[in-house]
Amino acid sequence: MTPAIRLLESQGIAHQITSYELENESESYGLDAARALSLPAASVFKTLLAQLDDDRLIVALVPVDTTLDLKALAKAAGTRKARMAESAVAERSTGYRVGGISPLGQKKRLPTFIDESAMAMATMHVSGGRRGLELSLAPNDLIALTAARTAALACR
Repeated sequence: MTPAIRLLESQGIAHQITSYELENESESYGLDAARALSLPAASVFKTLLAQLDDDRLIVALVPVDTTLDLKALAKAAGTRKARMAESAVAERSTGYRVGGISPLGQKKRLPTFIDESAMAMATMHVSGGRRGLELSLAPNDLIALTAARTAALACR
């Protein structure tokens, strides 16, 4: 059981846990998850860590078939610039490995931003805290648990 699952269960949040096997692991863990689980890519969100121009870390969630618009993220966070955090920094800060970083149950609670497309969904899918483990939950529950803000963050 991962910290993400423990958090959901301790808060009584409705969710589903799905595990899957990766035949050929790629650099696109989120797309791999969508394919393995036969889910629309737009409903599967990847968890990314970015570093702002003042070196603060923040979390951004965007659909796996999109890229993160760093300028839009910086604007949503109230700064001028953002860049992707290095993998080692992301792993150290969250306690999860890249490819399995969950927005839930991270070692440090970081400001979180979710692409606004999630609000049109009844259920969204995020990493459960390790590669091959996916969580399904209502976007409003994820927002409540992470104190997230929504913004237009995805580039197609």
